[in-house]
Amino acid sequence: MFAITASAARPDDPLAALTLGEHPDPDPAEGWELVDVRTASLNHHDIWTLRGVGIAEDRLPVVLGCDAAGTTADGREVVVHAVISDLQGGDETLSSGFSILSEVHDGTFADRVAVPSRNLVEKPASLSFEEAGCLSTAWLTAYRMLFTRGDLRPGQRVLIQGAGGGVATAALLLARGAGLHVTVTSRDEAKLERALELGANVAVASGERLPARVDAVIETVGEATWAHSLKALEPGGVVVVAGATSGPNPPADLARVFFRQLQVVGSTMGTRDELERLVRFLDVTGTRPLIDETFAFEDAPRAFQRMLDGEVFGKLVLRR
Repeated sequence: MFAITASAARPDDPLAALTLGEHPDPDPAEGWELVDVRTASLNHHDIWTLRGVGIAEDRLPVVLGCDAAGTTADGREVVVHAVISDLQGGDETLSSGFSILSEVHDGTFADRVAVPSRNLVEKPASLSFEEAGCLSTAWLTAYRMLFTRGDLRPGQRVLIQGAGGGVATAALLLARGAGLHVTVTSRDEAKLERALELGANVAVASGERLPARVDAVIETVGEATWAHSLKALEPGGVVVVAGATSGPNPPADLARVFFRQLQVVGSTMGTRDELERLVRFLDVTGTRPLIDETFAFEDAPRAFQRMLDGEVFGKLVLRR
């Protein structure tokens, strides 16, 4: 089958490790099944794999890709849940055997992918395959941050740090679809303007004082925005952390945390049940992933170059 793989670890030149061509067909284990991939989308995780981050050398070459939508052998249209877990019931993301597609098992950038049958969520007719192929990583992460770990309700205020990123854009659209008041930050004026066009209520430069404190902060930037995130919170507020693109070791500011009784909550990916709820949310509300550009699978190097260049607002989709 045709596949897009990471053939080696190239920390300084990730695209040199990107290989397109023939790869062995997946052989599904008992309880797993094949999905014919119709669409998939890029995440920064794919770039990290090409750099050799988070993957053992003996796993290479590996098929890249976490997100996908496609069809099963019996004709069902499905969204693929990327989390592979040995936990039976409960929260799969808390399992000691937790991984995501393209780490231990081949990923979704191929003609076919093998996944546990439980990892398949029905795609509603209202979602296009391009939209459905965007959901399992950034969009599911944002959904869990907002509504599970952040426990936010309509009318509450949320600050989303770093407008334009994949999780941040998903969080903005989901939050507005759920009736939240949304403030976004960025160092890029064009990204702030775009966020306002997408429905943000307030857009401010990174580090700038907000017009009003918020109930929760969606934090994926880390060191560069941490102090601002804590200062932005109402007493008793929560900062939900799912990444640290600017660095993982911010100043703790513990005095502010305990005097204002703030909560710091970690969040990673999401469960299969949360993915099903996300799909239903999109179906009912009409909220849709923002797609920056769609490429043929054979044109994947150009999509990867765009992600490396960093001038992306929304998802980059691959289509068979």
